[in-house]
Amino acid sequence: MRVLLLHNRYRLEGGEERALELQLRALANAGIEHRLFERRSAEAGRVGAAMAMLGGGFDGADGPALATLRGGPTDGGVAAAVRELGADIVHAHNMQPLIGPRGLAAAREAGARVVLHLHNARLFCAIGVAARDGAPCFRCRGRNTLPGLVLNCRGSLPEAAVYAAGLAAHQPLVFESVARFATPSRWAAGQLALLGVPAERLDVLPHYLPASELVSGSAAHQGRYALAAGRLSPEKGYDTAIEAAAQAGVPLWIAGDGPAEAELERLARERGAPVRMLGRVPRDEMPGLLEGAAMLVLSSRCHEFSPFSVLEAMGAGVPVVATRSGGVSELIGAERCVPRGDATAMAGRMRTLWGDPGRRREEGEALLARAKENHSEERYLRDLLAFYSRAGG
Repeated sequence: MRVLLLHNRYRLEGGEERALELQLRALANAGIEHRLFERRSAEAGRVGAAMAMLGGGFDGADGPALATLRGGPTDGGVAAAVRELGADIVHAHNMQPLIGPRGLAAAREAGARVVLHLHNARLFCAIGVAARDGAPCFRCRGRNTLPGLVLNCRGSLPEAAVYAAGLAAHQPLVFESVARFATPSRWAAGQLALLGVPAERLDVLPHYLPASELVSGSAAHQGRYALAAGRLSPEKGYDTAIEAAAQAGVPLWIAGDGPAEAELERLARERGAPVRMLGRVPRDEMPGLLEGAAMLVLSSRCHEFSPFSVLEAMGAGVPVVATRSGGVSELIGAERCVPRGDATAMAGRMRTLWGDPGRRREEGEALLARAKENHSEERYLRDLLAFYSRAGG
């Protein structure tokens, strides 16, 4: 089997790049021949990205346009990469905007079976996260992307128009080109089916953690702070976490940056909350932060498909206090979740864990065991190969 992976890197990288990195690692460890075909949104500029979005992506047939976009000669596109590798399977992650549906179609026409990994709602939603005004939003579904334009979800009417038109126009080509779809949680599979992904072609492929990232035992009983990590945007609900920390009197360290940073700093000062804003923390420093944590706090108001921050906390033996959002309860168990936006409920659970080091260690050990049982590399690879088999690879 030969696998070609496709990915359009985001300007701000996150969990999707983490999933891709781990898939590359698993394929290499299994001795499966593979290659990565990658484009980067940061190289395109706003005009180039808009051209690609409206056109359904750039491929080898768009030599002059692609050369202009990238500032150099065309690389031949997806079809050439398929033929060069002799790929049986093309596994796409993010395709927008530079690879696009036309890239998927080119892979299929070159003889590969195409699978598309859905880490978010970007097939329908112009911003991917399916959130609006700090709450879940599923107005855009099927080819009806007009709400994203009317509500200006991109924060720029020209951009909103480009995304609404591009997503609607080229969606049929996606469904025509893709043999099977994968997503990381049962919740995500159910929601995507409601939005328009063919349920009979949709599989659940949970994330995994390498054995090297699974600790031997929990040290959460020695933790010195609660930790929250991610992009500081309204749908992530950090205001709820700050209010909960103020009510519970639990020190909260927040790692990340984003548009809500100044507002969150102001809220923490006004509430007298014991909050430390760390700013953006490099990924290689996160294990050290988890090592000193008494708990991880996930306060999302939107529905998370399957957040790596939670899985990585589990692998570190750290208890999790999370809102009941999307696929999170599948990771940690519904009993560890509180209602979205309920700072008092979150504070109660934080206070209970903070005041009982033995319980922190017990919960950390339980989550570590779940990570080892449900999210091992061995299990991931077995599920991945079964997924490829169903796609006809």
